[in-house]
Amino acid sequence: MKVCVTASEKSLEAPLDPRFGRCRYFLIVDAETLKFEAIDNVAAGALHGAGIQAAQTVVDKGVKVVITGNIGPNAYQVLSAAGVTIITGAAGTVREAVERYKRGELRPTLGLTVPAHFGAGWGMGLGRGMKGRWRMRPSPPAPQAPTPLQAPPPPRAPAARKPEEELAALQEYKKRLEEDLESIKARIKELKSSTKPNSQKK
Repeated sequence: MKVCVTASEKSLEAPLDPRFGRCRYFLIVDAETLKFEAIDNVAAGALHGAGIQAAQTVVDKGVKVVITGNIGPNAYQVLSAAGVTIITGAAGTVREAVERYKRGELRPTLGLTVPAHFGAGWGMGLGRGMKGRWRMRPSPPAPQAPTPLQAPPPPRAPAARKPEEELAALQEYKKRLEEDLESIKARIKELKSSTKPNSQKK
């Protein structure tokens, strides 16, 4: 049986990525043999509809079970309509998640765990798929002053989630926010450097 686990790297030992629609990779794992196929999540940097695109990618692979941290309403609807079992609140490595599922320790999710548009981040992509180059996303139109950038809320854990699982998920989430912050700082430095010649001419 094919099980899809959202992952931060292309390895069974990789930490589980808590975001479904905007995870970095999907690992399609054979639950019996643990052989897997790693797929880049091309929807991760989408401006809109990341959850729907990600869910369709998984459905097209014939997956029967999805294991992730959190999932939004659009992805949830697409997967449910395709008969895919959805399990949220998972943490640890991909291998651990699959093994726990096989032991019956992970239960199907009966509802949403995050609001719509969760995981969209700062409103700007970091362009990991473009050799690390910064890629700005256009800001949504506003009649007056633009909305200030805000960090996305931390993932919410189901009531039955174990403390150590929640801790692992939050630590992974913190790590990603720190990576995003470093990329922002690097881009600011780059922009400041590029504007210095113009300032000196004036």
